[in-house]
Formats: sequence, C-alpha cells, structure tokens
Amino acid sequence: MSFTKVCTVDDVWEGEMAPFTVNDHEIVLVCAEGGEIAAFQGVCPHQDIALAEGQFDGKKLICRAHLWQFDASSGKGINPDDCALAKYPVRIDGDDIYVSTEGVEPLFAHS
Repeated sequence: MSFTKVCTVDDVWEGEMAPFTVNDHEIVLVCAEGGEIAAFQGVCPHQDIALAEGQFDGKKLICRAHLWQFDASSGKGINPDDCALAKYPVRIDGDDIYVSTEGVEPLFAHS
C-alpha cells in the first residue's frame, strides 16, 4: 500500500477539516475531538456535494446541501443511517500526515 504525504499535523487542528486531492481522489481530512485524524471521501454520497463546504463539529461531518451527517471516526451515516463515507488509511510519521487511496473508491447512496 503506497501512502502520499498530504500535510502536517499543524495544518489540521482538533475540530477542523480540510480538503485535499490525493491521486485524483477528492478527500477531506478531519481531526476529531481527542485528536484522531481520519480521511474520508471528499463528497457527500447523496448528491456529490463537497463535504468541506459543510460543517464539522469535532464529532460529525454535516453536508451543507441536505444536512446529511457522518460519524468522524468511522464515516458511518448518522442521518440517514443507511449510508457511509469511504474511509482512507492514514499514517502519521513525525509531523507528516500520509493518506493511501489505493483500492478505495467513493461510496454513493440513494437520492
């Protein structure tokens, strides 16, 4: 599995999210409450809206268009609960954050 450097830990603080492009994949990197860093597909599975345009409260990502909500540690749908975000492997080496997109494709849900 190959990892690509995305940013440093100083670029995404606890309670923040930031969009990145990694190997043609739009991702959103989040630093949840407690400092856990995770990477998810960058678009809502509902209607392809950029999640970075929405809100992040440290626990969940909220799409701006229809307020779909996703758990910031697992990517599992909260509202509605029958969908999810694709989650990409993250590796932290020193202060550098790396993400692998190999073999992971964005998920899409009902309309």
